This record gives sequence, C-alpha cells and structure tokens, in this order.
Amino acid sequence: MNALQQTNFKFDGQSTFYKGKVRDVYTVNDLLIMVATDRISAFDVVLPQGIPYKGQILNQIASKFLDLTSDIVPNWKLASPDPMVTVGFFCEPFKVEMIIRGYLTGSAWRTYQKGQREICGVPIPDGMKENQKFDKPIITPTTKAVEGAHDEDISKEEILAQGIVSHEDYEMLEKYTYELFERGTKFAEERGLILVDTKYEFGKKHGKIYLIDEVHTPDSSRYFFAEEYAERFAKGEAQRQLSKEFVRQWLIENGFMGREGDKMPEITEEFIKSVTDRYIELYEIITGENFVRFSTDGLENRVHQNIMKYLYD
Repeated sequence: MNALQQTNFKFDGQSTFYKGKVRDVYTVNDLLIMVATDRISAFDVVLPQGIPYKGQILNQIASKFLDLTSDIVPNWKLASPDPMVTVGFFCEPFKVEMIIRGYLTGSAWRTYQKGQREICGVPIPDGMKENQKFDKPIITPTTKAVEGAHDEDISKEEILAQGIVSHEDYEMLEKYTYELFERGTKFAEERGLILVDTKYEFGKKHGKIYLIDEVHTPDSSRYFFAEEYAERFAKGEAQRQLSKEFVRQWLIENGFMGREGDKMPEITEEFIKSVTDRYIELYEIITGENFVRFSTDGLENRVHQNIMKYLYD
C-alpha cells in the first residue's frame, strides 16, 4: 500500500500553498483546495512514514459531517473531487478555535487536577472526577496560533475585550458551536458512541459566517464507547476511546513524547498496517458505513488529475 506524504502541485491561478501537519492547502483564484495527506502527527511531530488510507478516511468523515450539518450553519465545502480532497471557497478565518467539552477529560482534567476551578473563564465545580459529564457542555476557546506556535487558552471576556471577535459574531459562534455539538452528539449516540469534546473553526465571507476545516473526525474530536462508559467511570478506569490516542500510547511505550532528545522509534511495516486497520475501524464505527479502499497506485497523479478535472473541465 502506498501513502501520500506530500504534494507539490502547480495550478493556473494558484496564489498560495500551505503545508500543515496533515493537510496541503492550495489557494487557486478564490478557491481553497485541501488535500488530506497520509501524514500523521503526535506530540506536534509528524511521523516519518505515512499511514495508507488515513487521508481518505479523514477527508471522507469531514465531508460527510459538513453535509450533515449544513442546515445548522453554511460551510466552505463545494465539492470532493477525490477521496482525499475537498474544494471550497476561501473565508477569512476567525482567530479563535471554538472548543466544546461535554466531559471533564484531557487537558481540562489536567488543569483541574492542578487545583484550578476555572477554564477559559468558565467556572468548574469542586468534587468532579476524571471523565465526569458536565451538567451542560462548556465552551473553552483557544487562540488560533500562527504557524509554528501553540494555541493558547482564552476566555470569552478576553476575546471581546481585545476585539479579536465582535460581540455580535461571537454570539453566533457560540450558538453554532452548541448546535453542532448537539447534532454530533445525537449522531454519535446512534453509533453507540459518546462525543466527548471537539473543536470547530469558523470564517467569514461577504459578512456571512461559515464553518470551515474538518468536523467530527477522530483527529479533531474525542469519542468514548457508550456501552462501557458508566462501568468504567464508576470503577475509576480509563475510558476506551475512539481517537488516535493509540498512536500516542505506542510512542510513549517506545520512549517518545516529542521532548528534546527523544528519539523517534522505528516505524515498522507491521505498525503502519495496524494503524491503517485502526483508522478503517474508526471510519466504519463513526459513519456506520463500510470503508471502500480506493487504489493507491499512482496516488499523487490520481489526486492531481481529479483536481485538474474539477478546476478546468
């Protein structure tokens, strides 16, 4: 199986190219072409080998959820001309990411453990336990960092005081965030899952707010298995997650956490295959659909030709 680790396309009318940890993004005239590569990152480090089918899986999950939520908020997507590609229109991104949490876990739990009872200006009651459900979901925004920097927690009050987002726009971002999370939660329940937390990014075009980037993928969201949640919580056990956490755990077990001096372990063919298999499992559970493996022969050429056909035919 081949993996698409990078692209280097040139299109007529192309003005910019941005290489993220996972996505290659081209601006062509007023369009954004987002290629979900097979790169995989953990601890802010891109692993040296790609994971076959990972890009297809993430792109198809995001594409599905953009379609399933377009009645709540319009989004940037116009088409998906290739299983690894989404094409849409450019929006000026808001400089915040809207993170919404239904449960006290992850970085929020680590903050809580240190004795803090407020996250991004949101008060958290005493006596909560790890993975406990909030009475109602909370929004804990972060700044949208420039390339190479880390996102930083920020409160609604700070966002408004600094003029990062206008009061009117922020009220809409909050409204959309709660409604999207409610829709994602209901869909997850149908699949036997709990949508624990996720992030949404928004942009603006001609004065109108749009949902941009990916939605409800295992790279941007955390899922628990609903059937096991109550028993594991009662026993104080770790929840079984549907996310790429298993990749992080493998790296930790092999002595790598992205720290200075850490040596990347050997990425074996066996490990790569196991990650592909796990991502396919994630896809099928989240979407309720069988995963269709498109041929990986001539992968880069296929992606390029499908984009060209969409742009110029």
